[in-house]
Formats: sequence, structure tokens, C-alpha cells
Amino acid sequence: MGAQIGRFVARRLGALVVTLLAASLIIYGALHLSPGDPAALLAGGRNPSPETLAAIRAEYHLDDPFWARYWHWLSGVFQWDLGKSMSFGDQVSNLISARLTNTLFLVGYAALLIIFFGLATGIAGALAGKAVNTVITTTTSLLMAVPTFVAAIVLIWLFATKLNWLPVFGSGTGFGDRIEHLTLPALALTASYIAYVSRVIRSALSSELHGEHVETARSRGVRMPSIVRRHVLRNAAAPVLTVSGLTVAGLIAGTVVVEQAFGVSGIGSLLVLAAQKQDFVVVQDIALLMVAAFVVVNTVVDLVSAVLDRRLLRTGV
Repeated sequence: MGAQIGRFVARRLGALVVTLLAASLIIYGALHLSPGDPAALLAGGRNPSPETLAAIRAEYHLDDPFWARYWHWLSGVFQWDLGKSMSFGDQVSNLISARLTNTLFLVGYAALLIIFFGLATGIAGALAGKAVNTVITTTTSLLMAVPTFVAAIVLIWLFATKLNWLPVFGSGTGFGDRIEHLTLPALALTASYIAYVSRVIRSALSSELHGEHVETARSRGVRMPSIVRRHVLRNAAAPVLTVSGLTVAGLIAGTVVVEQAFGVSGIGSLLVLAAQKQDFVVVQDIALLMVAAFVVVNTVVDLVSAVLDRRLLRTGV
């Protein structure tokens, strides 16, 4: 079993490295395959002088062969040396570091909401009566059809404009102030995700409840709460963890829309601002960071799922 676990971990880590290298190559290559002079693009779309273009080419090694330029950039990423932004006039690492806390706080807050409400409604839908299940199914179906930006508009109108309960702009400063400022962004970000997780959990639990092992336990007189705790929840843990982990990973990309809508100073809004300014140095670094976060979360979910369900070790899924 130890060798089997080792091979599974090695395969997943190998896939992680290959995926990250491929993503970095695509992201970096997109800039240099786009029409126009890369030096002019790095200058932010302005009308740079020949001296400025020469300085940019020297700074970013644009006169070197492509693979040499790529390796220079990638080795800088490993050292957290992401280059200098032309439009912001600062190191990209400083720009990201100043905003990363807000994004991580928002993603963490949203993840907690998804896990809590997704589990609660999913379990309620599977274990409660037909009427409750119908209400939950209808609600989750509606939420899944609502785009994030529409949810943001509705939440702003209801809780900020009409009821004046929560602030609508900014990130807050202290812990309590951040909770207050990021509640609406987190709700807008998680509405459809909560519905999706709830439906998957309800389906997984319903499938387990109709399994032969549950019927056998009930015929032996085992009480239903004990069956749910010992058999149903345990057997459904792996798919529940998988869908929850993938959903949390998807939050990283969703922050781009939400941060822009609510004026949250995070890396998602920085990505939009950099794209508007044609600051491709910032864009490619943030894009790589988001892809890396998504892939790492997926890998961790795969490893934990394999611990919960050892059948995955044999199949290699």
C-alpha cells in the first residue's frame, strides 16, 4: 500500500509540474506571439521613444532567443522577481503583495460560505421530506442560473441601496471591517457555487441512502442517525470533498468580476486594471499566479480524496 500511495503522489506531483510549465509557456508565449513589437506592448501602449524601447528590450532581454527570454522570466518568478510594471511604476511583486491579502480573505470567506451552506442544504435536501427537497431543488436551480455580475447587482440594490445594511465599496481594514465590506462580494461570488455544491452533495447522499449496506443496517435495527453518521456521510465524503475543492479553486477566477464590481482592492481588480492599461507584465504574472493556485488546489484535493477513498489509488483517477 505504501508503494501504491507513493506512485499515486508521484504521478500527481509530476502532473502538477508539467501543467504549471505548460501554463507558464502558454502565458509567456502569448505576449510574444501577439501582433506588434513586444517592447511597445510592454511600454503600455504609449508612444515610446527609441531610447525607451531600447531600455525595455535590454531589461526584458527581448533581443535574446525566445527560450532564453522564457527561462529568464520563469527563473525570476521562482525568486519572486516578477519584473517592473511600466504603467504603475513599481515592481509587480509589490503590486501583487499589497493586494493579495484582500483576495485571499475574500476567497477564504466565500469558501466557508460555500462549504457551510452547501453542506447544510445538501444534507437537508437528502434527509428531509419531499416538500423541503422540492424547495431546495427549486432554489438551487434558480441560483445556478444567475451569473455572478447579476447576483452582484441584486445584492447591491437590496442590501446596500434599499436596506442600507452593508457597505458596497472597498475592502475594509481590520478583521471586523473586512467581514462587513466583503460580505456582499462573498455572497455574489458564492451564490451559484453554493447551489452547485448543494445539488452534488444531495445527489451523493441520496445515492448512499438507497445503498444495500444502508438497507442491511436498517433491517438490523440500527438507528437512522447512526447509519447516516457511520455509513452515508463517510462513504460520500470523497465526492463531496472533490466537488467542494474544485469549487473553491474556481473562486480564484471568479474574484476578477466580483472585485471589480465592489471596488475590492485585490489581484482580480488589478488584473482588469492592468489589462486596460495594456500592462502585459502584470497581466502575465497574475495569470500565472491564478493558474498555479487553481492547479495546486486541485492536486491537494486529489491527494486528500485518495486518502479518503483508496480505490482511487488503484484506478489512478
